[in-house]
Amino acid sequence: MAEGPVAIRSVAERLDGQHVLVTGVTGFVGEALLHLLLTEVPGVRVSLLVRPKGSTSGAARIASLLKKPIFAEVVEAAGGIEPLMAARVGVVEGDLADTPELPKGLDAVVHCAGDVSFDPPVDQGFRTNVVGTRELLARVRESGPDVHYVHISTAYVAGRRRGSIPEGPVEHDVDLDAETAWGLGQRERVEHESRSADALTRHRKKAEKEHSRAGLLTAANATEAARKQWVKDELVRIGTERARSLGWTDCYTFTKALGERVVEEHAREHRVSIVRPSIIESALERPHPGWIEGFKMAEPLILAYGRGELPEFPASADTTVDIVPVDHVVSAIVAVLAHPPVVGDPAYFHVSSGDRNPLTFGQLYENVRAYFDVHPFQAGDRGAARLPDWRFPGAQSVNRLLTTSERAHQVADYVLGHVPRSDRTRDLARKLDQQGRRLEFLRRYLDLYHEYAQAELRFSDRSTMALQRSLSAEDQERFAFDTSVVDWPVYIQEIHCPAVTKPVRRLDEVRSARRRAARSGPRPVGEGTDAAAFFDMDGTLLSSNVIETYLWMRLPELSGTERFAELGRVAAKVPTLVQAERRQRSDFLRTVYREYAGARVADLDAIADEHLTSHVLSRLSPEAVRRIREHRRAGQRTVLITGAIRPLTRPLATLFDHIEAAELAVDERGICTGHLASSPLVGESRAAWMRSYAAEHGIDMTKSFAYADSHSDLPLLEAVGHPVAVRPDVPLYRHARRHHWTVVDWASSGSSTRTLNPAGGL
Repeated sequence: MAEGPVAIRSVAERLDGQHVLVTGVTGFVGEALLHLLLTEVPGVRVSLLVRPKGSTSGAARIASLLKKPIFAEVVEAAGGIEPLMAARVGVVEGDLADTPELPKGLDAVVHCAGDVSFDPPVDQGFRTNVVGTRELLARVRESGPDVHYVHISTAYVAGRRRGSIPEGPVEHDVDLDAETAWGLGQRERVEHESRSADALTRHRKKAEKEHSRAGLLTAANATEAARKQWVKDELVRIGTERARSLGWTDCYTFTKALGERVVEEHAREHRVSIVRPSIIESALERPHPGWIEGFKMAEPLILAYGRGELPEFPASADTTVDIVPVDHVVSAIVAVLAHPPVVGDPAYFHVSSGDRNPLTFGQLYENVRAYFDVHPFQAGDRGAARLPDWRFPGAQSVNRLLTTSERAHQVADYVLGHVPRSDRTRDLARKLDQQGRRLEFLRRYLDLYHEYAQAELRFSDRSTMALQRSLSAEDQERFAFDTSVVDWPVYIQEIHCPAVTKPVRRLDEVRSARRRAARSGPRPVGEGTDAAAFFDMDGTLLSSNVIETYLWMRLPELSGTERFAELGRVAAKVPTLVQAERRQRSDFLRTVYREYAGARVADLDAIADEHLTSHVLSRLSPEAVRRIREHRRAGQRTVLITGAIRPLTRPLATLFDHIEAAELAVDERGICTGHLASSPLVGESRAAWMRSYAAEHGIDMTKSFAYADSHSDLPLLEAVGHPVAVRPDVPLYRHARRHHWTVVDWASSGSSTRTLNPAGGL
């Protein structure tokens, strides 16, 4: 009697009862793989290698992961997270940097973890993708003699090759050990170079030019921040250049290729499969269409295009962009897991689309544009964002256009830094900063994706498709990874773009609400007598400056002719004073206050009381006065902290619980010497005084408010929990926007008059 066809064992049957360890489960691919194993392979037991994060243990991180919506059904079926973890999900606390001992008797290990950044610092790329893999494999060998090791790599280990790429080892003769030692040693070398006198002088001079008005400590902090950023950028540059010199696109693909060499050495005596996805994007079907965690390779470009901020792209319209949905990737991984190769003969699998179902950059552009034509982003109050028309002029043309724009931006930024502050100036700064961020984005992605946009690669997936065809009909549907079925217009327009833009649209709504709240004024003062409100005077409470207030005090006692002479004398000094103010505000104040030499303090008090009170009060911003009164009604101390001389603050005495002002030094007759009684309270000294005052009066600085207008007041604002920038100069405006501080425009009273002599006659 003839025998019937042999039944094909299902994937679930092959993996039934197996113990599989997975790394990188908190990443995009790892999370999708865990979901698939828990839902479709009920007999498998999973251990997860997870590092603690701060005070959160690895087990707690996995419990939090299982609370995500995609795991709801499997958690409910198990009776909760704790029963699920007890029955099927174990946690191995540890990190690849110091791989812990793995459970004994493992059947398989799937290594999903790794540095997936295209431009990591070179030492980090080697440590994660090479050393981490080597350390893990040493632990795998300790776990058991016949563990099937599945290594998740990338199709782009092919580097700068062209044409058809087979599913096999990448041919190269790079010295693995020498390159690894070199890569790991670069941080020490670069850190040492960053501390050289020449490097530090360069960073320090730039920081002091920008921050010396706020204080030398602020400049020192900026110097160190610049040094650290230089170290990071230099390590990225070194890694990229070394990779390209050896035939790879970047440090990521270079170190992943060397990581494969480590795996191939292990494969001589063990079962090994290497899975190489191309560009992984959102799910086609599972856990649900469009599921994606974080932004991957294409998302920043899609979003920038939709906002009208990506005028061109350095690709050819007919070049293939090899995209694969994440559910196809993890389905292939599970199928590979269920079909281990023989010892000594590693299996390679490309999970890609370009060979049998190519999507070109031209088609990608057309479909993304079609989506945004129907579902545009809103450009503020101007309606829908205008979509650029891509003509694919070539990488050189795009680079020339970008370089020209960068130079124009540098010139505009220099000019903006030397013009007087105004509403118009701040608006120009905001627009220029937006353009600067756009140019930085374009430069980064031009440099980063240029190689991928020019790649003439077709990844053969014959072994992958042979594996797909070997599955039962039911498993071919349950674990689908044939990318030829993807309908690109449907996937891009109806699945991927809606999924990518949905969280961004929500964030835009939050930002719009935040901007509306900011326009309505600073946050409520709250309650509590343990808080205080610190106010700067000139430029914050009233539109004035030290030179102007000097003339208020000086001109009333002069005759008409003398007034014009004094004005001329002061005007001649203005350029020098401005330069001094930009370098060091304390020196500037000392220079101005020398002009009071010979004046009698009692006379200055009399001038302030007789001539200036009504004038100063008329120049006060109504919004500022209301804000001061709000703080006082809340029982909070109000403090004026100013570099102006004390007589000028007399008109404001009733508004504040304490006024800290500049004290003019006098002789035994009460005559001003031209010096100050103590160092002027500016920049960092203001913050130090505030902290001392707070300690003395039981004030909680985290609950307190500060209001100031100048970059020199940066330490004052940073000293409190609620900083408010009032009609700020451009450097402070930029800092406030970067740190999401409240920015307000407190205009002077409309009834005030602009005059240098409140006593009249000028």
